[in-house]
Amino acid sequence: MIRAKSQRLFEEARALIPGGVNSPVRAFKSVGGEPVFMASAAGATLTDVDGNVYVDFVGSWGPMIVGHAHPRVVEAIEQALSKGTSFGTPSEAESRLARMVIDRVPSIDLVRMVNSGTEATMSAVRLARGYTGRSKIIKFEGCYHGHGDSFLIKAGSGALTLGVPDSQGVPEAIANQTLVATFNDLHSIEAQFALFPEDIAAVIIEPIAGNMGCIPGEKAFLEGLQAICERMGALLIFDEVMTGFRVHPAGAQGLYGLEPDLSTFGKIIGGGLPVGAYGGRREIMEMIAPLGPVYQAGTLSGNPLAMAAGIATLELCDESLYTHLETLGADFETELKALNLPITINRAGSMFTLFMTARPVAGYADVAACDMAQFSSFFNFALDIGIYLPPSQYEAAFISGAHGAPELEKLLETVKAFFAG
Repeated sequence: MIRAKSQRLFEEARALIPGGVNSPVRAFKSVGGEPVFMASAAGATLTDVDGNVYVDFVGSWGPMIVGHAHPRVVEAIEQALSKGTSFGTPSEAESRLARMVIDRVPSIDLVRMVNSGTEATMSAVRLARGYTGRSKIIKFEGCYHGHGDSFLIKAGSGALTLGVPDSQGVPEAIANQTLVATFNDLHSIEAQFALFPEDIAAVIIEPIAGNMGCIPGEKAFLEGLQAICERMGALLIFDEVMTGFRVHPAGAQGLYGLEPDLSTFGKIIGGGLPVGAYGGRREIMEMIAPLGPVYQAGTLSGNPLAMAAGIATLELCDESLYTHLETLGADFETELKALNLPITINRAGSMFTLFMTARPVAGYADVAACDMAQFSSFFNFALDIGIYLPPSQYEAAFISGAHGAPELEKLLETVKAFFAG
């Protein structure tokens, strides 16, 4: 494919924006080459500035569960836009979306809207510290919870892609408040609580990791984690920014039948516009200002355009959509495994990762042992065929309601052609 315009735009962007991108993984550093500049999107496809069309398995990193530019979502945004872009006051749409989240997620009594997943996780951790009166948190190696200082310790996603899971600029005093455990390993959690039995405010986890590739938490592990938190007086925070309303109508917690103390959301509840949210039990959430002493605020929180897009998207997330997504994902997984290729697929509903290894992948160490050079070759091979995958082995791919059997078959044939040499 010819991408002359993308190349020119990237040269211009590098003179104006650090690295030419506004989020590191977009720079294609782990796969080589230069990023593709997109001009438009519709349904299951992206079209770049040179006119090349790609089957999209990134979906704006998760929120486009009903596909790009769905008519009902576009109409909802247009109607909201005609009334103003921001009020800085309460609006009815905020309560409508809040009610939809609460009705779908049994663990949530109250929810607060913010502007991003990072804001949601930062706020949830501050709330947990305020509620418990403790300072330390536990996260898991390879899990990414946004770019807040507390989380850039053994982080996943773009940090792993760039080979810097720890970030300069994070004060040591803050880093020392974050403890790291091993995903799917209860012994590592027990060890941290043994060292700091009275100091841990919360454990935060992606119940299905999506930022070191798609790695589902084992049910026994997550149940054990919840039991430990209850016993030790720490709060359990499920980071469902990626999995919320993606893998189940009630998120990963609905899939596993668990009820964390706090949950964070983003992506799908904004329908592709910037949004985040955090929620939980009433007695915890009532610690937030203006009811309580834990302060958090945001000028654009509850933005009417984002609320409208989120409401329309969640209205489209019905039983038939989840059935469609599960059928597509399960059929693709079955057909891929039947090929007996040296590749491992991890899948949870409509999110998945193709790992360049023949071994099972259950945690960060397994991902780090994958053949990164082979993944880079595969990514570029697929890109030239017209398939847009996440440009990192450490990221999850997504299926949307706009995908069908032909799009998944094209991906399957691409995998077969790549390994055929």
